[in-house]
Amino acid sequence: QVQVVESGGGLVQPGGSLGLSCAASGTFFSINAMGWYRQAPGKQRELVAAITSGGSTNYGDSVKGRFTISRDRAKNTVYLQMNSLKPEDTAVYYCNVEGSDLASYPSTKPYWGQGTQVTVSS
Repeated sequence: QVQVVESGGGLVQPGGSLGLSCAASGTFFSINAMGWYRQAPGKQRELVAAITSGGSTNYGDSVKGRFTISRDRAKNTVYLQMNSLKPEDTAVYYCNVEGSDLASYPSTKPYWGQGTQVTVSS
């Protein structure tokens, strides 16, 4: 059984900062990438940031220069540092893990967390 659990959401004022973390636990056979997506009301889920097992990163255009993704491979944990937050960053943030467990190997699949709410408002 694998689990993906996010933490760190909340309410922050515009211009403020917030950090999210996500821990993947259970019997992962491999993890290729970890990342963050977000979904605002009435909008599609979109990529925020992702990091591969090799350390390559990819960011959504709207967060480049403001958000930073990092990863602790030993702990199967990914972090998202969000700075200069804007009201339009308000969304539910979901952690995504691309990998395989003992049942799915060698095929990889996405594992999703439950999501954590980030609200940017004065």
